[in-house]
Amino acid sequence: MRVPVVDKDHQPLMPTTSARARKWVASGKAIKRWSDCGQLYVQLTCVPSGRETQDIVIGIDPGKKFSGIGVQSAKFTLYTAHLILPFQAVRDRMDARRLMRRGRRGRRINRKVDFSKRAHRQKRFDNRRQGKLPPSIRANRQLELRIVCELCQLYPVSEIRYEYVRADVDLTSGRKKAKSGKGFSPVMVGQKWMLSQLELFAPVAKVEGYQTALTRKYLGLVKNKVDKSKSEFNTHAVDGVAIAASAFVKYREYHKAHVDGADWFGRVVITPAVFKVIRRTPYSRRQLHLMLPTKGGLRRKYGGSTTRHGLRKGDLVYSPKGIGYVSGDTEKQISVSDANWKRLGQIVSRKVQLIRRSNGLIVA
Repeated sequence: MRVPVVDKDHQPLMPTTSARARKWVASGKAIKRWSDCGQLYVQLTCVPSGRETQDIVIGIDPGKKFSGIGVQSAKFTLYTAHLILPFQAVRDRMDARRLMRRGRRGRRINRKVDFSKRAHRQKRFDNRRQGKLPPSIRANRQLELRIVCELCQLYPVSEIRYEYVRADVDLTSGRKKAKSGKGFSPVMVGQKWMLSQLELFAPVAKVEGYQTALTRKYLGLVKNKVDKSKSEFNTHAVDGVAIAASAFVKYREYHKAHVDGADWFGRVVITPAVFKVIRRTPYSRRQLHLMLPTKGGLRRKYGGSTTRHGLRKGDLVYSPKGIGYVSGDTEKQISVSDANWKRLGQIVSRKVQLIRRSNGLIVA
């Protein structure tokens, strides 16, 4: 496996072998570091011997609940990731917020007076057609952008390839439908916005689904289509690698004397690489107003990212129950959970030691 390398100014260089990286760290020529996306890399403390780079491509397979990312060069697979997207969690929270607002407005209105004298506020401005992305779609794309940003700081990325979902128009109803004919997909929403954001990092190329499938089959990669929720390489990260590899191999027609045909051109090598499962920290946001008001007008503490013991939710800590993330607290104890946000235990705060502050991501 290859280890990313950056110089003193944190400019990315070509990755090196793990053996060479260990020698650099042992001799003091480099410092071992970790990125927010869970990738081990080394930072040089001396002037690099060269700055020549080869083509490195990031492939993104966007989805509704899961996405796959692969980083590929012509000779090595450098990084793979399975992203657990916050789509459903954001939708549920937006629905809950809508219900709470409706309840507060209903309690505010005095129904004993005439309708014309009630405290109904007219809309201040028309905010119904602003071209904004839905919060759930924006949260999905922003998580992908966060990982791409981290990877561009580690690798000299020459291109980003994004699987683009096309839409057809139903002639009977005039509505758009997915290319597969299964209905309009949330994955199609905000694609142009996503491409404009990716262009800030590197040149972007669009890849269609059939091209991804052909490249995956040619490379001999197997996709798990039975249960796509599994956090494994063969569900979504495999498509990310195939999308990135499509920059090095292409299926095209050729014409020779008395011979016409089509074949694959180019060469790429798929190798074992780092595989990470990444999600957002799933703690609850702070809520001043809950579903029902409490007696006496007192509001209990709910949500937020802070604790009473100097730690934040999402901090990576060491505890007698093992290494985990801070997920909650009581008056004297801290709740520590694993990467799946399942509680390992509640431990007295003095027995919990901070390893790394929260960066908003959980990497397994």
